[in-house]
Amino acid sequence: MAALHTDRSYNEELARVRESLLSMAGRVEAMITDAMTALDTRDVELAQRAINADHSVNRAEVETDELCLVILAKRQPMASDLRFITLSLKMVTDLERIGDLAVNICERAIDLTAFPDAKLPEELRQMAAHVQGMVTDAIDSFVDRDASKAERVMARDDVVDKLYTKVFRELLSDMMASSAHVEQDVHIQSVAKWLERMGDHAVNLAELVIFLIRGRDIRHLGSMPVDA
Repeated sequence: MAALHTDRSYNEELARVRESLLSMAGRVEAMITDAMTALDTRDVELAQRAINADHSVNRAEVETDELCLVILAKRQPMASDLRFITLSLKMVTDLERIGDLAVNICERAIDLTAFPDAKLPEELRQMAAHVQGMVTDAIDSFVDRDASKAERVMARDDVVDKLYTKVFRELLSDMMASSAHVEQDVHIQSVAKWLERMGDHAVNLAELVIFLIRGRDIRHLGSMPVDA
């Protein structure tokens, strides 16, 4: 018979999962900031430090997965605890992928040092600000158990998508006007695409938080009213 999960050690195990997940999230947020700063300033050393930081993010994913799997095997959690564990397993996957995308941006920041006169579209900076805010707010909604904040994260994805379209059109026009700009504009377009994907992962995180709080899976459906 499964043990009753009211003991102190079980609560400590759940706390360790939460702490590991939040530590990983903090590292990923720092990587996004460093990647965009490196891109804006063409700081190769900063870009390389952010790339190296991905190793700790990968380790954190493995460690959190192991903590969750041990709890599932030993404790057989139920109800909200089970949702928390399954959500944590999915959240670390999205966080790891955001970290990978930050690495991609750092690599493009290094590539763009060959084009010192290349200017970043203002909409790209706006995209980055929105995406960084979405990731932070998705994590905050998890910490605060705030489904409304998670829904606002999802709503901001439309803004990111519109900015992405503007960046694409601006870069396409620039490439058509000057073939000499094609390579640098392709690099910048890649950054925009990776920011857009980060936004998608932030939406995934927000949807998971809503599942944790409300017990409803709203993937592919958008937000749902509380009383639906």
